[in-house]
Amino acid sequence: MKHSDKLSLRNAAAGPSARTAAPKPAKAKPRSARAPTQPGRLVELNGFGDDPGKLRMLAHLPQAAAGRPLVILLHGCAQDAAVFAGDTGWTDLADRLGFPLILPDQPKMSMSGRCFDWYRESDTARDAGEAGSIASMTRAAVSHFKSDPGRVFILGLSAGGAMTAALLAAYPDLFAAGASVAGVPVGAARSGMQAIMQMRTGGREQSPEEWAARVRAAAPEGFAGPWPRLSVWQGQADTTVAPGNGDLLATQWCALHGLDGPGAVEQAGNGIEHRTWPDRRQPLVEYWSLPDLPHAYPAGEHTVVRGRFVQQAPIDATAKIARFFELD
Repeated sequence: MKHSDKLSLRNAAAGPSARTAAPKPAKAKPRSARAPTQPGRLVELNGFGDDPGKLRMLAHLPQAAAGRPLVILLHGCAQDAAVFAGDTGWTDLADRLGFPLILPDQPKMSMSGRCFDWYRESDTARDAGEAGSIASMTRAAVSHFKSDPGRVFILGLSAGGAMTAALLAAYPDLFAAGASVAGVPVGAARSGMQAIMQMRTGGREQSPEEWAARVRAAAPEGFAGPWPRLSVWQGQADTTVAPGNGDLLATQWCALHGLDGPGAVEQAGNGIEHRTWPDRRQPLVEYWSLPDLPHAYPAGEHTVVRGRFVQQAPIDATAKIARFFELD
């Protein structure tokens, strides 16, 4: 199916859409989608393909030339997708660098807390549920906007961060890299109760290789790599997602990439630690640990925050993640 033949575009809303971080509309008459003449216009894209998870596809579309990267941004629970993108600086960055920004949106009518179901196999398995919907959006966007298929990236906060890791596991052939902020390791839970316990404790008695095996089990049969790269972000003052989850997620992806040892450590000031595990050219895994950050996305100190679970911090996660993705 050629998804690009079916995409249609309409205004998403005059203001923010009605949604919102711990980790599914009256229809306008469809018309052919094309890049809007106004940079950074928020639109809703319909007809993107299979939508087993019943999600909405919002997009922030600057003037973007063919061959540009594509970025998928997943909101957390109780967050508005468009407000989250603005508060974190991703819309400004998309305008400046000229790449499409796709905002999968969990409608309140589908999930009252507006969380992505990162722990349900029916929503994280390849081509199933919410994971299937997000993959459909991504493929449609790559085709329609003629994005570079080798530079497709995904990131998210909390439930969105946990779903990011799950999507990197299920679609390692689709995403080049991802970033998980206050997320949870792949395969850490299979029920709501297990999810709550994992978020609260951040612990599980498994070896690094056993954690890596959970990622491999989610991948397409016979997939041999390369695996997506991953940037992990965790606030040590987070009382919603225990900081141990960040440690486990970094451990899981280091084992997946066959990386040993503690990595290279850089103290970034204000008690912030940046740990990297590079290959010859770039970090395959990195881990940012922020001592005073609660359950939130760390935005730059000059950011004006309107929504929930985004906090001014001495380091701008968006700028650092963009560097990890090599967007500029």
